Amino acid sequence: MAYPITFEADVAERRSRLTTFFRALMVIPHLLVLLVYGLVAVFTIVGAWFALVITGRYPQGLYTFNSGVLRYITRVYAYMYLLTDAYPPFGTGESTDYPVRLAIAPPQPQYSRLKALFRIIVGIPVLIINYVMNLILGFVTIIAWFWIVITGKESKGLHAALSFTLSYNAKANGYFYLLTERYPPFSDDDAGTLTAAPAGGPLDPPAPAGPSTSLGSDIGLPDLPPPPPREDGPSGLTSGDPLR
Repeated sequence: MAYPITFEADVAERRSRLTTFFRALMVIPHLLVLLVYGLVAVFTIVGAWFALVITGRYPQGLYTFNSGVLRYITRVYAYMYLLTDAYPPFGTGESTDYPVRLAIAPPQPQYSRLKALFRIIVGIPVLIINYVMNLILGFVTIIAWFWIVITGKESKGLHAALSFTLSYNAKANGYFYLLTERYPPFSDDDAGTLTAAPAGGPLDPPAPAGPSTSLGSDIGLPDLPPPPPREDGPSGLTSGDPLR
């Protein structure tokens, strides 16, 4: 089963020295907007927690808002931590043309009340891992800042490290936003791929296989050579003659 939150970041070989140098100043407007969204999200997450514990369902309106806040936070963090030079759009809507994207699946029809009730307790390992990831993220960002300002290019190794830490951070936030009740994986390869069914309906079942001409092809073994024809026996019958 695919993990309901997946992270994707495009690679750009050329980077802007100027915007990287002043990145801490340029991100301030977004941080102010995030402060407002964060205050509202405190109430929407608490509301979602009560709904999950009482009904086992995540109200669609709360799910949409909390998912949008998570997407917006992810875009702002990606810009602030130098994963991309593209200035993020304001707001919580999806932005498929932005270089950093967070795909979030629709809510499940039913959630575990028990897992929601004890989310803070069972999520302690996630908190610890995410804390370590944030330390690594800060260290890698400092190196990336000097690298980009000096060379004007992006290192693939630094890009991979920033993507790895920011991806886990986004999934950990989604876990505590109650968008999923599964522990966040360390990579999107482990998470699988979110694939929507075609608009016409469910996926067609595979066509049945035709008759097999070889036992070996059915079970994955090499074909065996045909047995040699038998010689005429005392009865005068050959291997091709029917028994009488």
